[in-house]
Amino acid sequence: MNKTAKRILYIIIAVLILAVIVYPKLPKSEVKGTSDQAIQDTPLLTVNAVVLNEEPLKNEVKVTGSLIADESVALNTELAGKVEFISFQEGERVKKGTVLLALNDDEILAEIEKLQFTKKLNESNENRQKQLLDKEAISREEYENSLTSLNTIKSEIKVLQARLAKHYLKAPFDGVIGLRDISEGGYLNPGTRVADLYKIDPIKLEFAIPSKYISLVNKGDKINFSTDAYEDMFYGEIYAIEPQIDPETRSIRIRASSENTDGKHFPGQFARITLILQTIPNAILIPTEAVIPELSGKKVFIYKNGKSEPRQVTTGIRTDKRIQVTEGLSKGDTVITSGILQVSPGMEVNVNIN
Repeated sequence: MNKTAKRILYIIIAVLILAVIVYPKLPKSEVKGTSDQAIQDTPLLTVNAVVLNEEPLKNEVKVTGSLIADESVALNTELAGKVEFISFQEGERVKKGTVLLALNDDEILAEIEKLQFTKKLNESNENRQKQLLDKEAISREEYENSLTSLNTIKSEIKVLQARLAKHYLKAPFDGVIGLRDISEGGYLNPGTRVADLYKIDPIKLEFAIPSKYISLVNKGDKINFSTDAYEDMFYGEIYAIEPQIDPETRSIRIRASSENTDGKHFPGQFARITLILQTIPNAILIPTEAVIPELSGKKVFIYKNGKSEPRQVTTGIRTDKRIQVTEGLSKGDTVITSGILQVSPGMEVNVNIN
């Protein structure tokens, strides 16, 4: 170390020793005055705050679900046969009872015609036997045999007429026909799918909610929902609740119904559903950033008499940006919402009311 560096070091050490000796002997008023002046020159912390008021709060659950048809069925026939004609167009709306398809019925019509002749003959025979019985020319047993033959033929005709009806496929309800899988002239086996029939007005929604909300959900509750196809909001009503909780997901299935007279909705669509569980008329809400979690609970800082004051709170329903306070705050309190990490109890602050 050269001489110049040593000289500078000695001077610094001497100054420090002098400060240690002189500072305690300075008048206390001078030190105190300097400290007070520093405090007065320090600017107050500026924070944002809100004045609390009571307002309605909707306890909502947002879930996803699917649209399903009010009724749907895969159309098929009970009998085998050649397709004689198809009377519907794919995508067409049909009424209940409309004949959609017919199988060849020549053979069964011939059988019915044959039995009709036999029936006519047996009716004549039964009529003659009845006249003879009235004249006591024959026994009652002979008459009853002819009557039994007539009734048997009538029953056989009814059986064939029931089979004939199965050659015609009819719409079981009002709906829209889907795409068909068969053509005229083809051979149709029993159970082979012809097409699907959908009833989509009203449309149904199926979704599930956590089982903890089961006490708040009732038949007749209103819902609103949206789909990817439209920006509009649509509305519906719960009509059925599954009386069993899914043991794997601990959720409960719910179905709702919504009008679909304009045909905007189709089965299988994805839906974003909002279920309103309850409405609280006089709730107190604060911004979520104002809440400070602690081991013993939660607290906020309120602005009172120019200073910050901590307040223990109990919270309830949480929305996107705010949270309900059920205990600890009242209408008219001013809650600090910014700078809460710099705020300490009893600290003077400047407040900007939002």
